[in-house]
Amino acid sequence: MKKTFYLFLFISVLLFSGCEKKAESVKQEKRLSALIYITGVIAGSPTYELMAEGANEFALNNPGIQIKIYEAGMNQAQWEQQLAEMVSSGNYDVVIGSNPSLPEICANVAKMFPNQKFIIADAEYEGHPQIRTFNYNQYDQSLLLGYLAGLVTISDMPYANSQKKIGFIAAQEYPLLTRQMIPGFLEGARIADPEISLDVRIVGSWADANKAAELAIAMMNSGVDVFTAIAGGAAQGLIRVAVEKGAYIVWYNTNAYSLAPGYIIGCGVMEQKKLVMEILEKVLEDQIEYGISDTIGIKEGYLGFISDDPSYQNLSKNIRDNLSRFMAQQYQITAP
Repeated sequence: MKKTFYLFLFISVLLFSGCEKKAESVKQEKRLSALIYITGVIAGSPTYELMAEGANEFALNNPGIQIKIYEAGMNQAQWEQQLAEMVSSGNYDVVIGSNPSLPEICANVAKMFPNQKFIIADAEYEGHPQIRTFNYNQYDQSLLLGYLAGLVTISDMPYANSQKKIGFIAAQEYPLLTRQMIPGFLEGARIADPEISLDVRIVGSWADANKAAELAIAMMNSGVDVFTAIAGGAAQGLIRVAVEKGAYIVWYNTNAYSLAPGYIIGCGVMEQKKLVMEILEKVLEDQIEYGISDTIGIKEGYLGFISDDPSYQNLSKNIRDNLSRFMAQQYQITAP
């Protein structure tokens, strides 16, 4: 009888212990539901492609994570309403996006949903208890790309003229553009030559490629021979004109050399995938502090320059050497 009792007790302890360990395992599996809100479409946007790729990869490696990727389309007037409809379900612990104009939209949506959290990359916004931003140091990237544009406009390259004039086409005006990107781009160019001037034009849309093309033609007629653009899909109009009429482009945030080899002659890179995965990890570990903005850039490893592409290597050795020296002096890194 005693043997039977002890055997029963032993089995009970084993079963209880196993259940306890299973319960503990379930308890330890952290869960998170995130909405990746794409202000535009993924196809044709390497920045958004990397964002979606990073989110999906993180979910693949973390079974408790649920990711919903939503493409809001190119009509910016609809973004706020679409976002409000998405978060009204209450299904998402956090909304993650990437667009300089998104913080204001999220702030408006937050008025209706005071428990919803928002994290936005490539934007700067402070003081709101529901919003956290990560601001890429676009002044540094602008300085670098502007310097390259300056080197090219004063060079003897086939499409460079004698005007010493470069151009910046933007989809719309916003603080990051006017305070960091445009001033940094011009300052970088004037390090190459103090007489360089900058022509800035605003498309008024992230999608109107025809309008961007019209602006590019007018700018070329006024003497611009090297461009940059922060214009989303509208920048395709600039590329078309540069190829048809002969002009050069330096590109922000991603490898775009293949879009127009020989015309796109320098590309910065933004480590969007890396940042999105780190954000999701911090959210999962409850390590996100809202209401603040972090600035990350070249020195922190989130921005860089793509120098190993053949289109860049086809630039003259003199231009590449000058850029390499500039990067070494400014950021303590070297471009081959």
